[in-house]
Amino acid sequence: MSEKIEENSLATEPIGKLVFKFALPAIISTLVGAIYNMVDQIFVGRGVGVIGNAATNVSFPLTTIFTAISLLIGVGTAANFNLRMGEKRERLAQKYIGNGVVLMVVMSIVFSAVSIMFITPLLKIFGATEEVMPYAKTYASIICIGFPFLVLNTASSNIIRADGSPKYAMVCVVVGAVINTILDPIFIFVFKWGMAGAAWATVIGQIASAAISIYYLKYKFKTFTITKEILKVHSKLVGRIFALGASISFNQVAMLIMQITLNNVLAHYGALSKYGPVIPLAVVGIIFKVNFIFLSVSVGVGQGCQPIFGYNYGARNYKRVEDTLKLTTKINLIVGTLALISFQLFPREIISFFGTGNKEYFEFGTRFFRIFMMFTITNGLMPLFGNFFASIGKPIKGIFVTLTRQFLFLVPLLIILPMIFGIEGIMFAGPIADFAALVVALALALDEIKKMRKLALEN
Repeated sequence: MSEKIEENSLATEPIGKLVFKFALPAIISTLVGAIYNMVDQIFVGRGVGVIGNAATNVSFPLTTIFTAISLLIGVGTAANFNLRMGEKRERLAQKYIGNGVVLMVVMSIVFSAVSIMFITPLLKIFGATEEVMPYAKTYASIICIGFPFLVLNTASSNIIRADGSPKYAMVCVVVGAVINTILDPIFIFVFKWGMAGAAWATVIGQIASAAISIYYLKYKFKTFTITKEILKVHSKLVGRIFALGASISFNQVAMLIMQITLNNVLAHYGALSKYGPVIPLAVVGIIFKVNFIFLSVSVGVGQGCQPIFGYNYGARNYKRVEDTLKLTTKINLIVGTLALISFQLFPREIISFFGTGNKEYFEFGTRFFRIFMMFTITNGLMPLFGNFFASIGKPIKGIFVTLTRQFLFLVPLLIILPMIFGIEGIMFAGPIADFAALVVALALALDEIKKMRKLALEN
């Protein structure tokens, strides 16, 4: 029997088995992606130094922008596909896939071209100082070339997972990550290409992953064959794709705004402190890459369970939706606990993996790890709840959940607290925003559970 997404699997298999089946490959995919981003940082730190780490940090908002585009299209397409399949509206589900494929190709090329044209002003906005700019420009100018392939792979992975092939989606990411990891030390240390070497390794890995994803869509799609007929774009379907993908995409946009704000306040208040502007920029880039190792598990759980949420909600199996949400919440809290322990007990050891530095470098890194990430135990719940709301067709709630931590709480605190406490204020903005966002997210999730229970009684 095919693994095609159908009632005898998503609607009948035990929830624990389904979560393991769909979430584990997604976790591995996001985890591998996070690891190879971190590997870049390690090789750059050891091959170029602290200034190289600062350069990758101020370039990272570009990756965030294209990840946002990828998720807008990929999650939106997959969510609509699964909801329509649960409602037994197969023809409409096909059209959503076709529209998603066209969007990922067109939007990735257009945004990549714009980024290349305006790379210098963009890096200035992202917080690049005069000292960091040459390194950042070298790195960013090259990775922009690979962004269409990043979008194709990331968006396609969500669609492939929705088609019932979570393991294939995982392979797409893993292949690119392995290639990048192999090429990084060769290009940086053997060929002596420095920042350019790290960038080209990333681009080549992205091209390989995209090629495997495109092959699946063309030749291996299970539910139906993707033909030219379903590639016709309909504005109504595009709007619905954007609506359901917006919550996860907006999380990336909120992260982008937060990254830009954080980089600029770090450079400003760092220059007024004993640390200078480069050390804070380098350290925070490392911390965010390390944190995403843990956060990627939570993101993977949410993305992996999207077919379970969407199909069962569309089929009105509300109890299965609730059980899935409860189980995934427990998983994310366990991962958050491990992150908290690691960040509090081993901050200096973690930073040391990324190269050497002076006394101030390690002092700032240790304090920032312990204070800014103090409430990291619950960080994974926001992307999970955001994905949950998108999967069940409630984009407004999903958008609100994803905006709370980064945009509504953290960005204002990053601006206000340093005015009073200097660079120390930046550190305490993190845990305050985390706690406030948790309260909002839990309130919305519990309210949705009550509504589903009421709907279940009415059916």
